[in-house]
Amino acid sequence: MQVTALAGGVGGARFLRGLLAHLRTSADPRRRDAQVTVVSNTADDTTLHGLRICPDLDSVMYTLGGGIDEVRGWGRSDESYGVAGELAAYGEEPSWFTLGDKDVATHLVRTRMLAEGRTLSEVTARLCERWRPGVRLLPMSDDVVETHVDLADPDDPGGTRRVHFQEWWVRLHAAVPAVRIEAVGAAAARPAPGVLEALAGADVVLLPPSNPVVSIGTILQVPGVREALAGTGAPVVGVSPVIAGAPVRGMADACLAAIGVPTTAAAVAGLYDDFLDGWLIAEGDEPPVRAGLQVRRRPLLMSDPGATAALAGAALDLAVELDRKDRAA
Repeated sequence: MQVTALAGGVGGARFLRGLLAHLRTSADPRRRDAQVTVVSNTADDTTLHGLRICPDLDSVMYTLGGGIDEVRGWGRSDESYGVAGELAAYGEEPSWFTLGDKDVATHLVRTRMLAEGRTLSEVTARLCERWRPGVRLLPMSDDVVETHVDLADPDDPGGTRRVHFQEWWVRLHAAVPAVRIEAVGAAAARPAPGVLEALAGADVVLLPPSNPVVSIGTILQVPGVREALAGTGAPVVGVSPVIAGAPVRGMADACLAAIGVPTTAAAVAGLYDDFLDGWLIAEGDEPPVRAGLQVRRRPLLMSDPGATAALAGAALDLAVELDRKDRAA
C-alpha cells in the first residue's frame, strides 16, 4: 500500500505519528507493509541570522524521529538556549523567534548544504538519514516559497504593511487581523522531485488536520499539485481541523477569516472540493453538502497516542472503503 499525505507542522506531524503507529500494529499485512510519503509545506520557511529555517519539515522530521519537544509540539526535546542568549546580548533581532541550540545545528547543516548548491530535497534526505522518520519526507518544492501577510497599518488609514508569516504567527500570535495572505513565489514554483509521482501512484491520499490556508493550502498552490490530486486514481480523505467552529489547534480561524471562509468543517472541506472524496468531522458538526462526498463522524482530538492512531486508522478505513466502492462500480 502506497500512502501519500500532505502535511503542515504540529498537527500534521502528530497525525502522521499516529498513522505510523496504526500501520505497525494493524492486523492487515498490506497496512503493515505500507510505504508512506509525506509532502510537506515549505512556505513557512524563513531566513533568520543567516540560517535557513524550515519549521514544517523539521516538525515532521523531529516528531517521527523521536526528537520533538512533546509539550510544545515543535523544536527539540531537552533543548538549551545559549546561542539565543548570546544573540540577545549582542542586540541582534529578531528576538521574538527563539532558536534552540540543538535546532541551530540542523539549520547550520541545511544552510551550508544549500549554499553548496544542494536542493532542499537533497538536504532533507540528508537530514533524515539521522532521524529515520519512517516515511519518505519531501518538500513541496525546491524553489523558495514564503508566506507573507498584509496587515492593516494603524499609522496609515486604509493602508497595509507586509510581514513574514512567522512574524504574524509567532510575534503577533495572529491577533492582528490579516487583510491578505500570499504565498510569494508559489505561482512560479515547481513541485519537488517525486511529489507528483507520489500523488499519481498512491493507493491512498490523506490530508491530516493541518492548517487549510497556510499549510495544505500553500502546497496546493504549487502548480501541478492540485491537478495531480484531482487526477489521481486514489481516494483522497481528509480530517477536519475544526471542531464546533474552532480550530483543533493553533489559529487557523485567523487564516480562514483572511480569505473569507467560515471556521466550520463544511467550509474547510469546500476548499478541497475538486478532489476530496472522504471527510472526517466531529460529532455535532454540520457535514458538507456535496454529492459523492462521503462524511464520517469520529473523535478528532489527538489527545494521546491511542486516540491519534485511532483517528489515522479511521481515515485509512474510509479510504479503503471508498476504493472498494470504486472497484465494485
